[in-house]
Amino acid sequence: MTTIAEAIAGLSAADRKARAHAATYLNHAGSELASELLARWRQEPDFDALLLRRELRELSTALKNLVSQARANIFPTVGVAVTPETFERIRNANGSPRLAEVPPDQDAAEFELHFSVAYEIPVLLDILTTKDSGGNGAIAKFLAKNGEGIQQVEYEVSDVDRATQILIERFGQKPVYPATRMGANGTRVNFFLITVHDEGKVWDGKKVLIELVEPAKPR
Repeated sequence: MTTIAEAIAGLSAADRKARAHAATYLNHAGSELASELLARWRQEPDFDALLLRRELRELSTALKNLVSQARANIFPTVGVAVTPETFERIRNANGSPRLAEVPPDQDAAEFELHFSVAYEIPVLLDILTTKDSGGNGAIAKFLAKNGEGIQQVEYEVSDVDRATQILIERFGQKPVYPATRMGANGTRVNFFLITVHDEGKVWDGKKVLIELVEPAKPR
């Protein structure tokens, strides 16, 4: 597959390997879109320390070191916005994953897709849709303007308030919301809409929505 649209269609393929390949394409595309931005933010040690890593227990020590050096065990979740019809097709093809508990004031439905690829490296997607195609919710607006596609790139942090403060004070970034808000499944979130400046790359000048996600505390 060579396009985002083909990859989204591939998420509802009958063959699991085809779905995993499609998910990998989308995750890689989203990760690359945000890679230069994240690299710049990670130069600030206080921000880097807040990013949550994923332990790759299945890897040999040598491979762990290789992956750690290349990506520091930081694996983003890429949010893909689709129409309600595509949402149901993808969900049905993947065994009907549990729907996320989205705050009622937010016009969204979502579920997660997890795949493991080479060396058990995780591929993480959030599949998102609108509950009101003609509404003013963020997903409805994205679909109306852009059609189906990569809507956001999500990074887990241990303290979203502190991470947001660092991006404001040390990088001059402006968050979408003046204060942290509740996200799906009890998470705490904030967003940054950033124009990517990466000369020579196809995404130079494009906007990317970064979501900082603080996982829900265990009950």
